[in-house]
Amino acid sequence: MKTKITELLGIEYPIIQGGMAWVAEYHLASAVSEAGGLGIIGAGGAPAAFVREQIQKVKEITEKPFGVNLMLMNPEADEIAQIIVDEGVKVVTTGAGNPGKYMAMWREAGIKVIPVVASVALAKMMERAGADAVVAEGTESGGHIGEATTMTLVPQVVDAVSIPVIAAGGIADGRGFAAAMMLGAQAVQLGTRFVVARESIVHENYKQKVIAAKDIDTAVTGRSTGHPIRCIRNKTTREYLKLEQNGATLEELEKLTLGGLRRAVVEGDVTEGSIMAGQIAGLVKKEQTCAEMIQEIMAQALELLHTT
Repeated sequence: MKTKITELLGIEYPIIQGGMAWVAEYHLASAVSEAGGLGIIGAGGAPAAFVREQIQKVKEITEKPFGVNLMLMNPEADEIAQIIVDEGVKVVTTGAGNPGKYMAMWREAGIKVIPVVASVALAKMMERAGADAVVAEGTESGGHIGEATTMTLVPQVVDAVSIPVIAAGGIADGRGFAAAMMLGAQAVQLGTRFVVARESIVHENYKQKVIAAKDIDTAVTGRSTGHPIRCIRNKTTREYLKLEQNGATLEELEKLTLGGLRRAVVEGDVTEGSIMAGQIAGLVKKEQTCAEMIQEIMAQALELLHTT
């Protein structure tokens, strides 16, 4: 299926894997790229040397395009931005800030820059800054979220900018893919579905929590701090929400969740760790390879869209 995004990025299918911290590492990224989508290495808060190593490992496995997600609040963001150029990465997605300071360097290197946005205003700002496309991410997503839903955000962003828009948040099958296309998106970004991929290094406990999740099993914490995060409900989300209601300080709240994502992903602590997942977790029912997921999504979507 050809869209403006498949042509821009040189990929077979308009499916991008979300740059999830601790989850989106070289095993997953290379598998998604090999399957015809765009795999992404999530830099998160990782040191620059680790990100370089991850990039090099992907290049050993696949010759297909892949990207890096740079969280701009990373203390080593400047160094990682340069590594992306040095290692010949073709695509960068960005979050938690404005990538404007790196734009000239990346564009000179021929890198496609795709910021993740949660509002029309931010999408327009990114277009002015020189972005090649934007990911419009709805509040249904796992992890850090905005306020607008995917259904409302995507068409408004499509109308507001002239660059291609990628829809994210609440998409896990061909129906969600087809709906995103109807809203004007040129591709979709998936996170939660790829968490349970066979190639994903996420702990089995975490995967089973996603697979067992029902439609209302996620909770949003951190609204009082201005940094809301969606996770599957557990002991930590309940304690966090109680602390928020009682007017706890930012320091108290941060202490509760410090290192929580790593504990869940790496150690399998699904009681006190942070099980970041989107509302669509209730639709994710099985572990498959990335190739199986992508083929299944595309077959269902093309049948609905009556196109090839």
